[in-house]
Amino acid sequence: MPRLKRSSLFLRWTFAVIVAWAIPEVGLADTPMETLRRSVVRIYTVAQTPDYSAPWDPGGSQEGWGSGFIISGQRILTNAHVVSNARFITLEKENDARRYEGRVKFIAHDCDLAMLEVVDAAFFQGTSALKLGDVPALDSVVTVLGYPIGGDRLSVTRGIVSRIDYRGYAHSGVDSHLVVQIDAAINPGNSGGPVIQDNQLVGVAFQGFSGIVAQNVGYMIPTPVVARFLKDVADGHYDFYVDVGFQYFPLINATHRRALGLAPGDYGVMVGEVFRAGAAHGYLQTGDVLLAIDNRPIFADGRVALDNDRLMLNEVVERKFKGDTVALKLLRQGQEQTVRMPLSTPWPYLMQANQYDVRPRFLVFGGLLFQPLSSSFYAALQTKTVLLRYYYTQFFEDELYLEHPEVVVISKVFPDPTTSYLDGFVNSIVDQVNDVKIRTMSDLAAAFARPAEFYVIRLVDDPQPLVLEARAAKEARERIFRQYGISQEAYLEDSFVPLEWVQAQPKK
Repeated sequence: MPRLKRSSLFLRWTFAVIVAWAIPEVGLADTPMETLRRSVVRIYTVAQTPDYSAPWDPGGSQEGWGSGFIISGQRILTNAHVVSNARFITLEKENDARRYEGRVKFIAHDCDLAMLEVVDAAFFQGTSALKLGDVPALDSVVTVLGYPIGGDRLSVTRGIVSRIDYRGYAHSGVDSHLVVQIDAAINPGNSGGPVIQDNQLVGVAFQGFSGIVAQNVGYMIPTPVVARFLKDVADGHYDFYVDVGFQYFPLINATHRRALGLAPGDYGVMVGEVFRAGAAHGYLQTGDVLLAIDNRPIFADGRVALDNDRLMLNEVVERKFKGDTVALKLLRQGQEQTVRMPLSTPWPYLMQANQYDVRPRFLVFGGLLFQPLSSSFYAALQTKTVLLRYYYTQFFEDELYLEHPEVVVISKVFPDPTTSYLDGFVNSIVDQVNDVKIRTMSDLAAAFARPAEFYVIRLVDDPQPLVLEARAAKEARERIFRQYGISQEAYLEDSFVPLEWVQAQPKK
């Protein structure tokens, strides 16, 4: 009996120890912060950046770290710049030493967001999903979670919302969207991490200034942009942002307002240039005065009342999708009218956008390397001619795309007997081959594929033609490829120019 009694006491003591050990863990897991910790992931990538000076070369690889977070449906969100050009991705979660292989499911370079999926669904065991909240109010406190500076433990910082604005996204270099400025530190590795308020997602940490430019200034992508991305990819495809495709300027000057027949007040903006590749072409005219967009009055500084704030009128269109329409109330030659126009993406601006997840387009023929003008190609150039600078900087504004949807450049001349005295043509822009207009790289490939004794290449703003003998170019091909390590003759995919748009333009 005594032995049995001692055993019972031991069992009760053991049970009490187990309960005492377990209860704090259960309580700890139930705290809001612990729930949030289970939603944040660490992302490791191996990326490969193409070499635009040798476009057939796949380029070198680099390792990188970033942050991400889990939302409903076992989906992981992060920044596009965290996983751009990635060839291998692994994911880690708190209190788990294992790395799980991940893949990019959708990526949106124009708003710097990406959705990942995990190969092994067991990754989501013990995790929690974040819910989307609203845009945080000015002067409210937010919490930033992530893995900055390559640390392997979760970092938590707090900051104050100091500004809600419409500004450029550094990843694409050309797109502007809604942003929220906070004074919490956003360092390398924080990118893609969640910004939290009241235990809900209110933004995605994505960019900031260096300490030289500004102190304690970081930016997050707010939930309207996140929600739009999620809605866009719901059909299994990302369609990019739409845009109205026109410029406008404020009508604050009282004299200007009187000349237009406008009463004093804080309303109305004037339409400037209307781009022919944009949605507004055929609907708006230079000089129109815009009074309202989707029944929202437009203030004289180009803002509208939205989300209990005054935001740029662009934000109304920002929340629409390909195929949607927008209604514009306007004053034209003293008469009020309303136009409803379908929205689209003005593709020519992509020429200046940073490029990711695509291979460089090129063609090698007769010892010459031809490439289309793009942001990545332009950045790789050692020297830039005045003509190239003009075509690059003014491609959209001066509508140079109407004649040259792709600006085809002779980027390199490989020294060979067939290319003697041709060095002076480097960085020239191709206009014609044997009197055939060259509007795209595909046009160039087709021109060289046509049988001819000589190929006469005429250049933009240069009266001197470049002449290649077909037979000599063909004979030199293997020799040039072997001597300069060229592994591929051409790559013509991944163009940002819509083929249907090119085909619809009248031939000159």
